[in-house]
Amino acid sequence: MPIVVVNAVTVPEERTEEFEARFAARAGQVSKAEGFEAFELLRPAEGTRYLVYTRWRTQGDFETWMKSQYFSEGHRQHQASGPVSTASEVWTFDVLQSEYA
Repeated sequence: MPIVVVNAVTVPEERTEEFEARFAARAGQVSKAEGFEAFELLRPAEGTRYLVYTRWRTQGDFETWMKSQYFSEGHRQHQASGPVSTASEVWTFDVLQSEYA
């Protein structure tokens, strides 16, 4: 069963450009992972809580990615320069139904 993982990330207003730049710099890393289906970085219309949306073929695929070289490479800036965010909350959902254009 596919799963969706959403990381709700709170970023101080003065660091939103840096946050977005970090994601732009690592574009394409997650899509290399086995079982990856989708990624979206959602900028808030109001406030400073971004949503990082990923969809995976299985929970196991997501867990394998979390332990992978691709994950490490994608998060290198975080490890080297520290976090940009002040809070992060991860939500995981089973996909029961979906519809696309």
